[in-house]
Amino acid sequence: MKFSLLVLSILFLPFTFLAQSGVIKGRVYNNLNNKPVPDAKVLVIDQAKGAITLEDGTFEISGLNPGVYSIKATSVGFKELVLNEIIVTNARSIELDFALEELVLEQKEVTVKATPFVRKSESPTSLKTLNASEIERLPGAGRDVSKVIAALPGVASRATFRNDIIIRGGSPGENKFYLDGIEVPNINHFATQGSSGGPVGLLNVNFIREVDFYSGAFPANRANGLSSVLAFKQKDGNQDAFITNFALGSSDAALTFDGPIGKKVDFIFSARRSYLQFLFAALQLPILPTYNDFQYKFNFKVNDKNKVTFIGLGAIDDFRLNAKVNENVTDSATRESNNYILNNLPLQKQWNYTVGINWLHYSKTPTKT
Repeated sequence: MKFSLLVLSILFLPFTFLAQSGVIKGRVYNNLNNKPVPDAKVLVIDQAKGAITLEDGTFEISGLNPGVYSIKATSVGFKELVLNEIIVTNARSIELDFALEELVLEQKEVTVKATPFVRKSESPTSLKTLNASEIERLPGAGRDVSKVIAALPGVASRATFRNDIIIRGGSPGENKFYLDGIEVPNINHFATQGSSGGPVGLLNVNFIREVDFYSGAFPANRANGLSSVLAFKQKDGNQDAFITNFALGSSDAALTFDGPIGKKVDFIFSARRSYLQFLFAALQLPILPTYNDFQYKFNFKVNDKNKVTFIGLGAIDDFRLNAKVNENVTDSATRESNNYILNNLPLQKQWNYTVGINWLHYSKTPTKT
């Protein structure tokens, strides 16, 4: 009898885990000095669920069904902030940070004067912000950031098999890329000299929190882009538990780790390898492209006012030719086409990497280093 109960418990254990609801947790803080905002309201829009932040600014919302939600944070003396397209699953908790902007409620003196015209608030038409959910859900993009950007107004692409970004007739080499404030020369595999494009994207979407795309009116600290500037903001590692994620795509496999290292350090790391070379060999194609990449981020929270971030991004690309492509091929036209490719396409082995350190300092004045 005891053995039967043990077997039934083991069988129903996975279904118990699958039935768990989603959890959203995070922190609400002042965007100028990083001080926590207690008693702030964090609400799930169109859902009767929410939470009030504690003294340290943290909150937790549980009991959510898997789906896509919009989360709103409000507090007296701060502007309302809404985060859209937040994907909630029962596999892991979702970490959100709300950096609220202060409202000026007190003034020494107010002078009211008539004006002959009314100045309307301007919308930054040259800035488009995308979050990870929008990148993942765009049809046909294949979780590739460059393909998502190419679908925006004013952006053109050279060919469907390349990720060249052309902004209002500019050159693909005139775009600038920043990863957590660190300039990255290229975000694609098999990049050609003088261009920023390639057939496959380099960045892992699981790392991306949001992307700021500037097609003009660049900010002062990103002013060296001639056509556009793409500023990527990465997620932080999970601060509660160590999590492993394995993803199998149509052309590659990726393994991701994230979690805490002590109380002040968290990390996220991923490695990816393609298996296109095996697919192309099975289809008897004359080319055998192979790409590998890695990406990592370490956060060291010195205190409430200082945080040091170490980031790294690298790729190893190997473009080889299939010397055995003509084996068992009897059609003369096919053999001639394969021989032309084998005799004219060059071999290519390409390595590139970027490492950087970013120090974020909060003070009473809006200073960011």
